[in-house]
Formats: sequence, C-alpha cells, structure tokens
Amino acid sequence: MLKLFIFSLIFVAIAVLSLSVRVLLKKNGRFVKTHVSQSKAMRDRGITCIQSQDFAMRHKSPYAVKE
Repeated sequence: MLKLFIFSLIFVAIAVLSLSVRVLLKKNGRFVKTHVSQSKAMRDRGITCIQSQDFAMRHKSPYAVKE
C-alpha cells in the first residue's frame, strides 16, 4: 500500500512539473491563454465567446425579456 502511494505521489509530481515547464523556465512565463476572447486569431476572424454572443442577443433584441 505504501509503495503504491509513493508511486502515485511521484507520478503526480512529474505530471505537475511537466505541465508547468513553460511557466517555470521562461523569464516571464505564463500559461497559454485558451479562451476564445483572448485569442487574436479568433478575434480577427470575428469569432467570439458564446457568452458574449448570448449577452448581445439578449440586449439587442426588440423582444428581449428583462431578467
């Protein structure tokens, strides 16, 4: 049981370190921005977040129901 716990702990530690290599080794390292609204390529194509689209449609529609 103890061997399994130690193996699991080492495995999780290696996984966390491998996921954070970019953040730890770069001078101003940051995690990659994966949200649609933060991507310049998506904004250039006119693709927006569904939450933003939903908000715009709720407030621009003449039939909008006030919440």
